[in-house]
Formats: sequence, structure tokens, C-alpha cells
Amino acid sequence: MGFTMGLNLLLLLAMVATNILSLYHLSSNSPSTAANNPSTASHQVPDHLIHQLTTIRATINHLTRRHHNPNSAAGNSAAAVPPADLLLYSQLSPIASACHAHPDLLHRFMNYTPFSLCPSSSDDLAETLILRGCHPLPRRRCFSRTPPKPSSSSLPQNPFPSSIPDSYLLWNRYSCKSLDCLNRMNPILGFDLGKEVTNFVSYKSELDLPVPQLMQIAKAANSVLRLGIDIGGGTGTFAARMKAYNVTVLTTTMNVFAPFSEVAALRGLVPLHAPLQQRLPVFDGTMDIVRCGRAVNRWIPTVALEFLLFDIDRVLRSGGYLWLDHFFSKGVDLEKVYAPLIGKLGYRKVKWATASKADSKSGEVFLTALLQKPVTK
Repeated sequence: MGFTMGLNLLLLLAMVATNILSLYHLSSNSPSTAANNPSTASHQVPDHLIHQLTTIRATINHLTRRHHNPNSAAGNSAAAVPPADLLLYSQLSPIASACHAHPDLLHRFMNYTPFSLCPSSSDDLAETLILRGCHPLPRRRCFSRTPPKPSSSSLPQNPFPSSIPDSYLLWNRYSCKSLDCLNRMNPILGFDLGKEVTNFVSYKSELDLPVPQLMQIAKAANSVLRLGIDIGGGTGTFAARMKAYNVTVLTTTMNVFAPFSEVAALRGLVPLHAPLQQRLPVFDGTMDIVRCGRAVNRWIPTVALEFLLFDIDRVLRSGGYLWLDHFFSKGVDLEKVYAPLIGKLGYRKVKWATASKADSKSGEVFLTALLQKPVTK
């Protein structure tokens, strides 16, 4: 009884609103104006009124159908509720609406002169929008700014070149204006290729997994490594090392404070300009290995990390490998939160090594884990 009365009240309010809008429209279009210029009479209806009338009419039709078939409406009410996972994911990694949630940034990003050079602030705005879930970005009709074309002979063929000329990069958006400056600011960023050449080659601690050993593990398990993804791979050193073994690895990276993507590309590697909350842009069951670098750590919300792990499971083929490289968290959280979370995948543990962080005062630990997806999945 209460449901029927409420439905009737909504119908009454909708019809009253329609009549009020119709009277407003009739009063705002005088007969003399329409008579003098009948060809323009149809163009005098404001767009927002048309939209409001259309919405109200659609609401009336919907409520009328429910009024005539209340049993069906009540029976299907549960089916009309969006799945809980959709609502949850829309908060963790907003779907499309994330762009609308930042109209000021979006307006600045789309404020450009068509068919000319893109504004100099485009890259900064793109990074900001992507990190807030607005990805993929809206398409634009302007030309991206690029550094001068390098000669073909000067482009390095070796992914571990002795140096990369600063002139191959655009520096206007960064505080540092050279690779030397970046190396002095933070030598572990991955821009010192002389040091990067020693990574993934040999053991430094139990947390390391040298690529030669990784290839031996795969060979012993009769697994072929051909394609992979390095999530948060910086300048692409893991992809560079795997290239020597004829393994193609895509590197997801963001240009946060430094030109990670450009340097990876200059090394002959493929950078995917993608944030951690984005669905991996590859098809299901096609990757042989997915590595999570130090960008994947405890700072990611737990449920967001769970979505990431299951998206990794989506792209891995049966028998493929997930490599968590130096995952950082508190020891108690690793035991009570992250280990059970990783265990939900049901993967076989090939390597599981933990070590305390040096000079740790809060019980922080590192985890390196190599896990194999079951063949039966």
C-alpha cells in the first residue's frame, strides 16, 4: 500500500513538473515572434529545457510501467542494484566519471588551439589527470611537443648504452635539466645506466632473483618465457635485461618528477604510460611473466592491491609467473594482511624470501616472491 501511494505521488509530481515547464516554454515564445519568423520558432527552445522535458517524460514512462506491473518491479529490484564490486571499483579506480570529477583540470587540459602545438603544460596536466583516475585521457587535435629528431646512428642499439644525450629529452617540466642532475638527486631512480647494467645479474641478498636463475627455473619447469609486463618498472632495466634472452617485456611507468618513459624508449624498450589503478592493456591469458617492482608496496590500499593482483591473474597464462620484487610492508601486516591476500590467488610458491629492512624501527620487512599460476586455471 505504501509503495503504491509513493509511486502515485511521484507520477503526480512528474506530471506537474512537465506542465510547469511546458507553460514556461509557451510563455517565453510569443506568437508574434513565431508568426514573423516561423522557420526559427523551432530553434527557440533552450537545450536545457529539452533535456529536462526528455528526462521527466522518460521518468513518467518508467514509473508508469512499474505502476502497471508492481509485482514485476518488486521482484526485479534486487537485479537492478549494481554489483558490489562495481560500486567498490568505481571508488578505487573511477570509471569514466573520474574525468568529470576534476572539471578544472579537464578544462585546462582541453583548452588548446586545434591543429597547432599542444600547450606546454599538457604533460603535467596529463600526469595529474591520469593519477586521479582520468585515463584514458580525452583525445585532442593538437601536436605533441617532441625533442629534435636524433640521427639513426646516434640512437643506442644496446639497452645499456654508456650514455644518453640530454638533448634527446624535453626538460621544461622538470626541476632537473639533465640526467646527471637526476643521478645526483637520487642515484636509485634508474637513470645511471652504468649502475643499472649490474642489476638482475647476480645475488646481493636473499631478496634478489637474478635473471639467469629465473630462466633456469622456467626451463626446469618446461615453461617458455616470451612475453611479460614489468609494473612500475621505471626506466625499464628489467625489460632491458630480459631483451638479451629474447623476451619482450612491456614496462608500465609514469613520468613522476622525471622522464622515465622517454628514457625507456631511448633504450629501445616499450613504455606503457599507465597508472597502477588502470586495467592492464593486454588481452587475457597472454603473458608469461608479470613483475611488480617497488612501486607496488604497502602504500596501495589493500582492496586496490587485490584488484591489481587479480588483474595480473587475468593476463597471465596457465603456468605463468608472478614476481613480487622487494615488496615492502610492516612484518605484522605481511603476516596478517598481505600474505593471505597473495594466497587468495592459489599460486605455487617457487620462491618466498623475507628480510628485515636495515635500521628498521617499526618492524618493516621486504618480501620477494616468485609464484606460478596453476595450469588448471
